[in-house]
Amino acid sequence: MKKTEKYVLGSPLNALNVSPPFDHYYFIDLDGEKIDFLRDATKDRSNVSIEVGDCNSILLEKIFPKVKYTDFKRGLCLLDPYGLHLDWKVLLSAASAKSIEVFINFPMMDINMNVLWRKNPEGQDPLQIERMNLFWGDDSWRDVAYDTESDLFGHPSKYYDSNRKIALAFKDRLKKIAGFKHVPDPIPMRNTSQAELYYLFFASHKKAGYDIARYHFEKYTKFGASGWQQNQK
Repeated sequence: MKKTEKYVLGSPLNALNVSPPFDHYYFIDLDGEKIDFLRDATKDRSNVSIEVGDCNSILLEKIFPKVKYTDFKRGLCLLDPYGLHLDWKVLLSAASAKSIEVFINFPMMDINMNVLWRKNPEGQDPLQIERMNLFWGDDSWRDVAYDTESDLFGHPSKYYDSNRKIALAFKDRLKKIAGFKHVPDPIPMRNTSQAELYYLFFASHKKAGYDIARYHFEKYTKFGASGWQQNQK
């Protein structure tokens, strides 16, 4: 860390320290330096596989097929994209498998900076819109993110709605469109300036996993994320 100059374990190595351990770990990254570090850190472990490339295709083609409900396999998938790089098909596949629980980092900062333009929503970069559609699964996010009001002259104009509304709409998609049975309200993860960087989601078919995630989400909400009102269902 910059402040303490001490080494802090990242998510992959933290996962390796979980007790009881998982039977096998799959790490995927596009960053060559991170991959080299992971390979060196896990070189003595036979239960670790490391993949270099796009997590969307690797998960769909190589990893999820190994976690079949009919084979009594179960998996926990941590999706931590750098931004709007996750394909909605990954979430659909995880939900349809019924054997995979997921944590998802929903990149609110990337969305606000590159997709949602309050003053000129019609002037967005088509490539950014494509990224958002890929992550969301379609373009219905527009109806959630923008509402219509009248300007000073009575003309209708669009305005950007709140982060919370968008996050809860994505929660609804995880349940109603993807098909996960249990999805607690996500929690906003903020920087030291209290700006919302992303929202942490959990989705599962198991009530037990939902209860555990919800407990920790509510604990964080109470002690670490002021201003977020829980509305669990």
